[in-house]
Amino acid sequence: MNVSVVLFTSDLRLHDQPALRAALEGGRHVVPLFVRDRAVERSGFAVPNRLAFLADCLRDLDAGLRERGGRLIVRSGDVVEEVCGVAAETDADEVHLAADVSAYAHRREEGLRRALEAAGRRLFVHDTVTAAVAPGTVAPAASGHFAVFTPYYRQWSRQPLREPLDAPRAVRVPDGVGSEELPVRSAVTGVSEGLAEGGERAARERLTGWLRAGVAAYEDRHDDLAGDATSRLSPHLHFGALSPVEAVHRARRAGGPGGEAFVRQLAWRDFHRQVLAARPEAASADYRTKHDRWRTERTAGDDIEAWREGRTGYPIVDAAMRQLRHEGWMHNRGRLLTASFLAKTLYVDWRVGARHFLDLLVDGDVANNQLNWQWMAGTGTDTRPNRVLNPVTQGRRHDPDGVYVRRWVPELSGVSGPAVHEPWKLRGLDRAALDYPDPIVELSEGLARFKRARGQE
Repeated sequence: MNVSVVLFTSDLRLHDQPALRAALEGGRHVVPLFVRDRAVERSGFAVPNRLAFLADCLRDLDAGLRERGGRLIVRSGDVVEEVCGVAAETDADEVHLAADVSAYAHRREEGLRRALEAAGRRLFVHDTVTAAVAPGTVAPAASGHFAVFTPYYRQWSRQPLREPLDAPRAVRVPDGVGSEELPVRSAVTGVSEGLAEGGERAARERLTGWLRAGVAAYEDRHDDLAGDATSRLSPHLHFGALSPVEAVHRARRAGGPGGEAFVRQLAWRDFHRQVLAARPEAASADYRTKHDRWRTERTAGDDIEAWREGRTGYPIVDAAMRQLRHEGWMHNRGRLLTASFLAKTLYVDWRVGARHFLDLLVDGDVANNQLNWQWMAGTGTDTRPNRVLNPVTQGRRHDPDGVYVRRWVPELSGVSGPAVHEPWKLRGLDRAALDYPDPIVELSEGLARFKRARGQE
């Protein structure tokens, strides 16, 4: 009996699943395996929101496999040991895995390759599972990767994408392979109250609904904070419950300016992945240092805590931070302006903010989270590294009637219209009755400090 193992990581789906399709070739029996990685748990990456969403994804994946005659095998421990153990138990001669870009993923892949080859087995790594265009597929002549998005996007857009694969009709799992119980969301404590449902079924339903009713207006409304007009597909893409290749194909078929604007956002995911693949140290070190002497927990602890809790005195910042805590997700415009406020108005180390986001974001992704933070801090790939987003101006522009602020900052529910974005107007109200703080910093003071730090004065 020919047996292959498919190690699921960030590709928790059956549709458009190249690793699974390759493992099934030739009528092979397959062991669909997920390892609850102790190294990931020790790293602090396995936070409640992602663990809860992961539990949904695994249960949905298992249900889909059972509909096809199979089941998901779950083990816990060291990934290399567990995969090699399952391969030995089932006499599997092949292991299939989706490529990934983090330094840890590279170590995992190399460890698996060495251990499997030593046992006479082969590892197959599949590129376009978690990305539409694999890192390194397009590169400038003078460098191994693109450091600016626009020229990257031009070449990315010209790449032929493979056609999405159908889900398999049948999956045959060898008899007698032991598995742990599947995790359940209800067993995870500390989960955000408004966390979305995970799993391939939910992902595909959301994509279909979004393309039918949301994408046409996306170009005009993607920054509309109150309208919540984005796809909210990022958690599903992060866990691989949805294929980025399929998402690009279907958005292009939807057509129009909205479809292309959405595809452009999907290209940003691949852009960050190719940067991190080339420069894995950028997960924690400045991509382009400005020699900042950032404020830290020791020197700015009270300001950092006010930012985390959504009590900065700037309503649009506070609304976004409270959305993050409640949903484990934040609107992209909110991510930009809260990151600008922390890194540039408060001049706090971007790594402090990136860590807080990773603690709560269900779509917390090393490439996108860390490199977006660096972009906003001016240490990454932004061609205007000293830009500062004014939270008052941003509030007026992207939440002109104050609906988003009043949704997430109920203390200000009685303040009407755009005045809700203007701290100086709030000062004329009874602050004790509002239970809302004065601004923790004057914007002019924060801007002057940032300019001094960057040598602009």
